[in-house]
Amino acid sequence: MNATTKTDMTLPEASTALTGAEVLMKVLVDQGVEVIFGYPGGAVLPIYDALFQQDRIRHILVRHEQAAVHAAEAYARSTGKVGVVLVTSGPGATNAVTGLLDALMDSIPVVCLSGQVPVSLIGNDAFQEADTTGITRPVTKYNYLVKRPEDLASTVHEAFTVARTGRPGPVLVDLPKNITVGPAPYEPPGGPERASYRPRTEPDHDAVARAVAAMVKAKRPLFYVGGGVVNAGPKASEDLTALVHETGFPCTATLMGLGAFPGSDKQFLGMLGMHGTYEANLATHDCDVLIALGSRFDDRVTGRVDAFSPHSFKIHADIDPSQINKIIRVDVPIVGDAGRTIELMREEWKKQAAKPDAEALKAWWARIKAWRALDCLRFTQDPSPDAVIKPQQAIRRIHELAVETGRETFVSTEVGQHQMWAAQFFSFEKPNHWLTSGGLGTMGYGLPAAMGAQVAHPDALVIDVAGEASTLMNIQELGTIAQYRLPVKIFIINNHYMGMVRQWQELLHGSRYSESYSAALPDFVKLADSFHAKGFRATKLSELDDTIRAALAHEGAAVIDICVAEGENCFPMIPSGAAHNEMILGPEQEEKGAGITDEGRMLV
Repeated sequence: MNATTKTDMTLPEASTALTGAEVLMKVLVDQGVEVIFGYPGGAVLPIYDALFQQDRIRHILVRHEQAAVHAAEAYARSTGKVGVVLVTSGPGATNAVTGLLDALMDSIPVVCLSGQVPVSLIGNDAFQEADTTGITRPVTKYNYLVKRPEDLASTVHEAFTVARTGRPGPVLVDLPKNITVGPAPYEPPGGPERASYRPRTEPDHDAVARAVAAMVKAKRPLFYVGGGVVNAGPKASEDLTALVHETGFPCTATLMGLGAFPGSDKQFLGMLGMHGTYEANLATHDCDVLIALGSRFDDRVTGRVDAFSPHSFKIHADIDPSQINKIIRVDVPIVGDAGRTIELMREEWKKQAAKPDAEALKAWWARIKAWRALDCLRFTQDPSPDAVIKPQQAIRRIHELAVETGRETFVSTEVGQHQMWAAQFFSFEKPNHWLTSGGLGTMGYGLPAAMGAQVAHPDALVIDVAGEASTLMNIQELGTIAQYRLPVKIFIINNHYMGMVRQWQELLHGSRYSESYSAALPDFVKLADSFHAKGFRATKLSELDDTIRAALAHEGAAVIDICVAEGENCFPMIPSGAAHNEMILGPEQEEKGAGITDEGRMLV
């Protein structure tokens, strides 16, 4: 779906005593909006004036529009609601583009309201004019330009419907200033539905029955779950957990699917993909029935497409029909809501009185146990008090000490090595608590995302696991955090490098570290002080735990600079274009793994 001009709606019989901006406020209240993340400018001043005169909706003033979208994404991801963004015309809208694409790639429901010059000036290169609908067409699920006052209310209502239904995503509504400053009729929700937008949520029952029949016959089955299960709501995760337990099958998850199945469950193999676990990747490669639920076969998951799970009967359930057979050809396609699909699978499993092949499943788990024995995430930390801190140790201890607090915890990340280590060493027991940029890999995501999650959950512990390079991308949001007294904890895993870039340069480019070292970093403790936060620093192992504990106990915002080993790499790793059984292991595993030759398996 893409851009349209709303001119096909009949004029509703409603009062025109309100301005367009006031109508907009009423519509947002109708849609249950409680928070808007935004930044004012000339084209949206009528909207900000209407905001000032009401007390139903809270506004969070960010320092950059990109951060507004990331904060709204995290608000949406952590609550299941639609995140709302308000930006002005021209640069305000263009600054939001990265966030909108991030939300599109990760299927996050966001409505972005952008100001625009008056309709009479569109196309005249007016001050702060941009073709916002044209620019955002490729980065949104759908977008609108409202040219008539009578279309305003119905358009915004429809925008929320499109954002939250089907495969969720960002929707932009471009609002010319004359529409918001002049009179406009109010229209309640529930108007005429657009016939062209009918997302299919109910799966084909026969397809589900075929899928379950294949599951019953499986010798080496595997559930592979993605962010679509998280998007389907908490019940979907509960039903998934029940289905995995009822079948006895192993389960793995994508980066975006972490938390859909409890991370501590004995049937969970960890994350799969480029930096997934040894056991998850080899199980994916060797399984004979693969049940993919709410996932899209991203290239960071599949590796070499022609070698992806080469011997398996593939079942793929997704709400977006365009994802079916897009990358991986499957045997049973199921279009529909992931939660409803799982629910039907459970019903069909019981209906067929299904019992898996117990002996085959026992043998399959024995193979998985052997792969697990490699302990692919094991690393060696020098125990001496003055030892350099390994980044894995820092992140593992952040997780363990956060658990000790007993508080509900939400974790955001920036992008890079620390993101992958967080995915590996944090254990997410519930959905919606893991907030990261998956599809787009946006540096600068984590800090504003933590901000959005803290706004949504003021009493929760919100942690941003960050790298020093990514943190500087949106460091100005420390001002927003200070203004709204948001007690987020920003743990900077500081190795002075763009770590993942450096790792690829080492492994694939002859250790030629071209422009990946940060030679002029700020003093993060002093920087925290200047933004009214508390700064902490740990430079050696003996300081690590006390520093983390002190930061977690601090009542306000905290920036924690953890100085770690500069040359540490993130393993396991599937090189780009390689297959799942062509992993690079860490130095702790290479000797142990060298003897594993199951089916000619190669370890690079």
